Amino acid sequence: MQKFSVPFGKEKVMFELPENKVAGVLVSHAHEYQAPKSEVELVADALANPIGSPQLSELAKGKKTCTIVSSDHTRPVPSHIIMPQLLAELRKGNPDIEITILVATGMHRPTTQEELVAKYGEKIANTEKIVMHVSRNDEDMVSIGTLPSGGECLINKTAANADLLIAEGFIEPHFFAGMSGGRKSILPGIASKITVLANHCSEFIDSPYARTGVLEGNPIHKDMLYAAKAAKLAFICNVVIDADKKIIAAFAGDREKAHYEGVDFEMKLAGVKPVLADIVVTTNGGYPLDQNIYQSVKGMTAAEATCKEGGVIIDVTACSDGHGGDAFYNTLKEADDVQKAMDQILARGRNETVFDQWESQILMRMLLKFTIIMVTKAPRQMVEDMHLKYAQNIDEAFKMAKDIVAARGITDPKITVIPDGVSVIVK
Repeated sequence: MQKFSVPFGKEKVMFELPENKVAGVLVSHAHEYQAPKSEVELVADALANPIGSPQLSELAKGKKTCTIVSSDHTRPVPSHIIMPQLLAELRKGNPDIEITILVATGMHRPTTQEELVAKYGEKIANTEKIVMHVSRNDEDMVSIGTLPSGGECLINKTAANADLLIAEGFIEPHFFAGMSGGRKSILPGIASKITVLANHCSEFIDSPYARTGVLEGNPIHKDMLYAAKAAKLAFICNVVIDADKKIIAAFAGDREKAHYEGVDFEMKLAGVKPVLADIVVTTNGGYPLDQNIYQSVKGMTAAEATCKEGGVIIDVTACSDGHGGDAFYNTLKEADDVQKAMDQILARGRNETVFDQWESQILMRMLLKFTIIMVTKAPRQMVEDMHLKYAQNIDEAFKMAKDIVAARGITDPKITVIPDGVSVIVK
């Protein structure tokens, strides 16, 4: 028997499979990579040796204000390690600089005070000036140009009005932006809903280049690059993390040069070849990435790339925060026919995008090809409302999956396991 332990919220789900039933196990090499230095030292080295940029302390000289764009509670960015060093570097170059931390919530809910403390530590959470980005607050936005796609580029005025704009974040595979990090701190991180909706249009989501690990030719990535440049994002500090959310590499400096170097590093570790199977088990990497169904779609797309059409995806994801988006949930719930609902989305123009449409579109894309079973803490009714199947535990999920493929005449299904679906690039 082959034993597995996969992340589920802050816990683990354990299961065993006969060796002859396992088609493959897809794991990012980041999980076995041995970092040469401690997390603090890796970030310190990156800041001391920026890529394509002067040091942050030099950039701070002569500036009155600085805004640091910081990832929100849905991202496992180890800000408690990065942020103190960013603050120290800025004040080393300019002790009097006025610093604001702008939490890049994108289209997510605001981060709570408790989450801020967990993210930054008591001192920073309680003493630094922290502003929460709310994409729906039109009065907080400033226009800085027009995206290549034609949408208006509006970003938070706290960023637009800063003398120096920098960002912290992490680099991981992303299911339609190609890779996270870098320019993504601006769009969608601190962009207006108007800008996000234009960028996340059905046409772009439907593009074969809007896929995990793909940047070249990706129309969503192209818009994001423009937004970061127009916002005058001057410096980034991005990290790569392992399965334990520990930093294994850090990249600082120019918004594009440092990001691309980090992307190259991550791509070499995260790339895996598909192993086609009738049943694929995936996760969303545990907390904080599996807080809701909305985020869990990401882990499903890793399974999508290696599941045989008509097969079953088993998604082991806690979703203690529920569905993660009213519009997302309601779109699926109100869809009597998934194909018709998908056709309606695809018919919408770039400026007709509705909230959470992209997530609905990607989930529907998978539902039209596979059966998706969720092992989750989310309520059964909520799961089933969204055309997903609910299992109380992994054993029930396997039984359900085998019955589903057996109905198609497959009596000896093979199973591929992806212990951390958001950490791999399957291609």
